[in-house]
Amino acid sequence: MKNLTIAPLLLIASVAITTSGQVRSTAADNNQPGSKTTNPSQNPANLTRARVLGRDANAVERDANAAAPAGNIGSSPLHARAKSDFNNHTQSVASRRGNNPSDNSFPSVPTPIVASGVSKVGTANVKKADSDNTTPATSITNSTSSTATLSSQVYRVGINDVLDIQLADSPTRNSTLFTVLEGGLVEYPLAGDPITVAGLTTPEIAALLRQRLKLFDNPTVVVNVRDYASHTVNITGFVAAPGKKTLRREALPLYAILAEALVLPEAARATISRQGRAPFVVDLKDPNLTYTLVVPGDAIKVSSMPPTPTEFYFIGGEINSPGQKAYHPGLTLTQAILASGGTNRSAGSNVRISREGTDGRLTTEEHNLRKILSGKIPDPVVQKGDRIEVSEAN
Repeated sequence: MKNLTIAPLLLIASVAITTSGQVRSTAADNNQPGSKTTNPSQNPANLTRARVLGRDANAVERDANAAAPAGNIGSSPLHARAKSDFNNHTQSVASRRGNNPSDNSFPSVPTPIVASGVSKVGTANVKKADSDNTTPATSITNSTSSTATLSSQVYRVGINDVLDIQLADSPTRNSTLFTVLEGGLVEYPLAGDPITVAGLTTPEIAALLRQRLKLFDNPTVVVNVRDYASHTVNITGFVAAPGKKTLRREALPLYAILAEALVLPEAARATISRQGRAPFVVDLKDPNLTYTLVVPGDAIKVSSMPPTPTEFYFIGGEINSPGQKAYHPGLTLTQAILASGGTNRSAGSNVRISREGTDGRLTTEEHNLRKILSGKIPDPVVQKGDRIEVSEAN
């Protein structure tokens, strides 16, 4: 009976000893360099490190096993080297971008700034760079065309303008029209004290009123210009409707003002006088120049082309109508005689043309009128200021 009890205990002890030996054998095999179970290329963590660092997975594992003490993996040189390699990788990317310091920050993007229903476009920096790496932003060149576009689309309220101020959610029977007073003030009862609006656009005025209205929560204010009166120019000259003209923008093209003033057909140019600059002339026949902008305070004078100075030649002698005659380029001797009434009966064939030289002295040429008329010699061209004398027959 006692032997039957001891036999199972011996069997269990034998199995336990055999299993323990197998476990130690397996552990020893796993510590061998060639063991497949410790192949670093099969370790997902080592594969991830290898992809980040751009190195071989075996080298990564060898560095970790050689340098990391047990239980202190987080502070091993492997992690320090990974961080260093990652920083080097980031610097190499920056160098490929051209080492532009401005790349350290995001570009400025237009960001809508909404205040109680009115949207204004501003500029917000998504991310601000370090002060040592930032460079001043390049200013946008204000070309003539861009400035013209901006000025012709904006109107800033001025004195004597009439504003229509309405609360969208609060209809009223009272007048909604308010005149901009001297000093650029508007007295809006619900806003309390008068507010300064001169120089502001209607959306800016609406935003200002929303801040001043304390009786309403987030009121919707709508402001429009009912009567434009502060921006004027004066136009005179060859127009059917001279006088003051009102601008509904900070600047308007010249052709718009001329259309309102009804330019007369003989008008040829406009002289614009502006404070702080010399007057400049615009040729109204040039379609490109009529896009010149006019601004409040300009004085515009429309005129015709100045008359061309009259040039003359002088003729005398045996001629029916001697004296000073109008000259035009290309005038010939025979034409000049005919324009003077022709020769009289006592006229001979010799004609003398005296011409003043650059030194002020006269030089004289003689021509045979009969040979010119018969076509034997060419008809000479007369110049302005010539003295023509038809001689008497011998």
